[in-house]
Amino acid sequence: MLFKSFVGSACTLIGAATAFKFAPVEVKAQAAALLHSAVRKPHLVKQANMRVELLPALSDNYMYLLIDEDSKEAAIVDPVEPIKVVEAVRKHGVKLTTVLTTHHHWDHAGGNEKMVKLMPGLKVCGGDDRVDAITKKVSHSTNFKLGSLNIKCLFTPCHTTGHICYYVTKEGCSEAPAVFTGDTLFVAGCGKFFEGTAEQMYKALIEILGNLPPETRVYCGHEYTVSNLKFARHVEPHNEVIQKKLAWAKEKCNNGEATIPSTLADEFTFNPFMRVKEKSVQDHVKKTDPIETMRSLRKEKDGFRVPKE
Repeated sequence: MLFKSFVGSACTLIGAATAFKFAPVEVKAQAAALLHSAVRKPHLVKQANMRVELLPALSDNYMYLLIDEDSKEAAIVDPVEPIKVVEAVRKHGVKLTTVLTTHHHWDHAGGNEKMVKLMPGLKVCGGDDRVDAITKKVSHSTNFKLGSLNIKCLFTPCHTTGHICYYVTKEGCSEAPAVFTGDTLFVAGCGKFFEGTAEQMYKALIEILGNLPPETRVYCGHEYTVSNLKFARHVEPHNEVIQKKLAWAKEKCNNGEATIPSTLADEFTFNPFMRVKEKSVQDHVKKTDPIETMRSLRKEKDGFRVPKE
């Protein structure tokens, strides 16, 4: 388990064809970064309709405890470290009923089996038969309730063929909705196209997630914000929003604080993968078509050497 925590996300290390192919240099770099970074702290986001506790896991993952304020019913997103989840559930005094799995990779679904052993009777949702301990297979626009909250499943294949994002709202409530995006949308970035295409990621980011209300809060699967913003700065060196966001994110991470949640409105100002229609981004990759721009950006990002500063 210690090795896994150093390795961090399988999603930065596995290829489309294999489940586990570790890159020694990348592993060493991640391990060194972990040893020299601040300890990441949990963070609670409180709204009138819901609470979301960010629970750091492994080296850069996030699990999310979603709590309905009315019923005190809760769901956990991607519980890769189940003991931490149990501790958080007891701390808040809530009833955990549901596991929301974004995709089958071990650093997201690998704790499901243990989770259901620790808390029998949990409903385990996912969009892929490869999700461990799945009891409820969901698809695009599947809806169900968590207490008074409505959860809508959004099918966003690309990173994996069965990836699901979970959109959370409450009827008649003016508070911002939430969306749990796994490894589809990150703050200032997107997931690798392990099992999909640029066309699929364009649809996921622009046509599905991008059409949610702008104030929707984005809770993603990993703390990749600083490195993502460094790539965004490379793509748009004159974008002042990116420069300010990067300075902010560096300070947060140095203090062990989360850079999450973001909002969809914000993502359109600094995330190059959400800005594929912008001339400045298209000029960088020398393309004029948004999907070709998406394809070129992802290829460039895959080989991008993140600068120290």
